Amino acid sequence: MSRTNKDRLIRQAVGGEITNPIFRAGGYRITHDGQPVVLPSVGSITYNVRVGDRAGGWVGDHIEPGVSIRNLGKDKNLPDANIGLNFLACVGNEAEIISGKAEGEKGVVTGKHGGIEHVIIDFSSDILEKLRIADKIMIKAFGIGLKLVDYPTVKVMNLAPTFLEKIDIAYEKQVVVPVTHRIPAQLMGSGLGAATCYHGDYDIQLFDKGTVEEYGLDDLRLGDLVAILDTDHSFGRVYKQGSLSVGIIVHSDCVTSGHGPGVTTLFTCNDGTLDVRIDPAANIANILELRAAVG
Repeated sequence: MSRTNKDRLIRQAVGGEITNPIFRAGGYRITHDGQPVVLPSVGSITYNVRVGDRAGGWVGDHIEPGVSIRNLGKDKNLPDANIGLNFLACVGNEAEIISGKAEGEKGVVTGKHGGIEHVIIDFSSDILEKLRIADKIMIKAFGIGLKLVDYPTVKVMNLAPTFLEKIDIAYEKQVVVPVTHRIPAQLMGSGLGAATCYHGDYDIQLFDKGTVEEYGLDDLRLGDLVAILDTDHSFGRVYKQGSLSVGIIVHSDCVTSGHGPGVTTLFTCNDGTLDVRIDPAANIANILELRAAVG
């Protein structure tokens, strides 16, 4: 285990409410091959899709597993409280329901979805059945500023110290993180150009069947830890040979051009100190025992 600075980090409450499903005007999405379709998409309580389930094959688009929340608070001094929620919430943070029939029940943050700027939370199936649209959820945000003291060139973001400590990481000459897949940089799409990786995600395009087969990407799961090759996420997302980033799959595959399963960044490094090993069980559902073992 590497030393960290977790004892110096700030723990703050952030919160939001369960969102209604969101549709574009007209309802249609145009697929990458030119077909108009109407599909379920972001937001809401998704009862039958959780971390550990396949990221592909659903009759849906950008499906967010479990529960999606957003902070709708606005006033003249606080134009968008949702920014604070999205920056401070970290994968692995505890989330507590603070209103409604399920008040007091707890879940775990599993990702952040850019563009729509949702924070995504996993709850057990019995808790999902008790939830209602607009129920309020508070997160004990803890993890922003986390550092691996002995590996200063490996940057950590969006990651709760409690989750970090449960990932089976080897700390030797390199920091070796277990992942289910290696993703070539050329597949990465929507989310490129963002100025920071401390919130949101970016998407793995799965439209080229040959590349999907070559890298074994047809069995990606929600909650998988994955490596994005030749990318540096230190200050936004850039292609850089020899760099490496590791993230978590946060939403399902997509039908529109440039999109696919989304990845929220957890680690990045540009000097070779970060490495990965393949472990089919490297999924947050297994690591935090959120449900029966997957993979």
